[in-house]
Amino acid sequence: MPTRWLPVSGAYAEIDEDAYIDGALILSIGGAQQSHVDIAHPGRVFYEYLQRIAHVIDLLGAPGAPLRVLHLGAGALTLVRYVHATRPGSAQVAVDLDAELMDFVLAEMPLADGTDCGIVIGDAADVVLEEADGSFDAVVLDIFAGSDAPAHLTSPDFAAHLLRVCARDGVVLVNVGDDPPLAFARAQSRQLSSLAGSTAVLTEAGMVDGSSAGNVVVAARPAAWPASWTGALLASGPHPAAVLTGPAREAFDAGEPLPGR
Repeated sequence: MPTRWLPVSGAYAEIDEDAYIDGALILSIGGAQQSHVDIAHPGRVFYEYLQRIAHVIDLLGAPGAPLRVLHLGAGALTLVRYVHATRPGSAQVAVDLDAELMDFVLAEMPLADGTDCGIVIGDAADVVLEEADGSFDAVVLDIFAGSDAPAHLTSPDFAAHLLRVCARDGVVLVNVGDDPPLAFARAQSRQLSSLAGSTAVLTEAGMVDGSSAGNVVVAARPAAWPASWTGALLASGPHPAAVLTGPAREAFDAGEPLPGR
């Protein structure tokens, strides 16, 4: 079991084999599971929230065509591996504060040959400020773990920069882990909705009423939300899925019952 002390986190990182999926590995930090990587099949994603993000990315551009993707919060680079496996030739950038973690992950779980991904050690806000307008087809923010997230990464200014570096037909995907009543997730959705051309909330259907803890993904686009995406994402799951747009998303943001419920 490989382990590494992470001074930034003040905890040990360890990598274990998945007892149920041959060839898959689990990254834990401080004893808490953080990432799951199926080395043999990087096109398969285990965590449900990451599946939802991956399915949105699948809808961008022509199927299988390379994309430009910015990952803010790198973890074990699970999504980097997914994008390379499903869209070879994609140009990616992964940003993380923890140099020791990135060194550990790349040493123990190297990226596949041919993966075009720059690793940047630094603060997500600083990196985004330096990127040009419309630089990426997808911008993925996977840092938040509740309302104790760094304040500068929850600000309207940072959200505006996420949308600025996103291409007109691209998407910003923000994962928010939250506890009932999902006040932080609702606030992030409201904020992005006030800045973006369109937004959708993706989550497990049982979380919509705010009574359960879990992950909420906010998808924000500079352009309009394609109507076909809602049906495609509901069909692709994981199930039971909720894809909230328009009045349903507004009701979620306000903590109110969804229309028709």
